[in-house]
Amino acid sequence: MLDILVNLLGLGLIAGIVWWFWLAPKRHQPKAVEAQDKLRIVARDGVYEPDRIRIKAGEAVTLHFYRQDPTPCAAWVLFPDLEVSAQLAVNEETLVKIPATESGEYPFHCQMQMYRGTLLVE
Repeated sequence: MLDILVNLLGLGLIAGIVWWFWLAPKRHQPKAVEAQDKLRIVARDGVYEPDRIRIKAGEAVTLHFYRQDPTPCAAWVLFPDLEVSAQLAVNEETLVKIPATESGEYPFHCQMQMYRGTLLVE
């Protein structure tokens, strides 16, 4: 009986984690930050700050990522739709070059998709 209870509790926890990270409705849509000459995107505590970045369409831009979180999840940032990725060093700034891109929304995230952000190209 105890085995069944422990297994059910484990399945419930797994379901809760899946819902929290991948299925939960978006809590809010914060205003996008304009990518300035040297906008710093900080990776810490499971989030990118800022996590919504606006850039101009048709112009290449360099984003400045600063990783404060030493966990392996924050080690990479991926822009899958743009085929851009970069390994982020701990407590160092890493430059990520984004090529000239068409208008649209391009998600970016860590390799486990726990850190998430959106690049708005307008």
